[in-house]
Amino acid sequence: MVKRRSETMEENRMKLIAAGRKAFAEKGYAAASMDELTAEVGLTRGALYHNFGDKRGLLAAVVDQIDTEMASRAQEIGARAGDDWQGLLAEGAAYIEMALDPEVQRIVLLDGPAVLGDPSQWPSQSSCLQATRRTIDRLIAQDALKPVDAEAAARLLNGAALNAALWIAASDEPQDVLPKAVEAFGALAAGLLKASAANRES
Repeated sequence: MVKRRSETMEENRMKLIAAGRKAFAEKGYAAASMDELTAEVGLTRGALYHNFGDKRGLLAAVVDQIDTEMASRAQEIGARAGDDWQGLLAEGAAYIEMALDPEVQRIVLLDGPAVLGDPSQWPSQSSCLQATRRTIDRLIAQDALKPVDAEAAARLLNGAALNAALWIAASDEPQDVLPKAVEAFGALAAGLLKASAANRES
């Protein structure tokens, strides 16, 4: 009985996140109606408050889901790049490119920071940071990077990718901004390479 109840609660939670994701993508956070959203999935406003506290809490859950998906997708692309260095660049470029996705743009990059505050403090960004740090640790061990502090390098690279994505999302010409952002990200990252490794890459 308890198991069934917890399953129902989890199902309701996932229904609300899916409905929130759709509403926030189509209408934006400010215009999304919580009454319409809950009615659409056959739940009450009470269920929303029970699971998320309020509308802001629902947005946080939606942002966390999409941002986690973005990080996974970027990591998959990075893993196919051949080596750790190319993977690091491919991962950053993939994350930046996702700023062209209308759902990502509206929910994660425009409404998310406006409502939830600094994206670098979001839980989903923290796991992304740890993945980047592990890659940098490996590259330092391989003698490919300068002996910088791995966490500092990871924070700066992730911050550069995130800010590039925010720039694209806020731009009137996102397609024009994208290649400039990706190129600059690559140039910034290349500054971490040791001279011997940089010569091999060029």
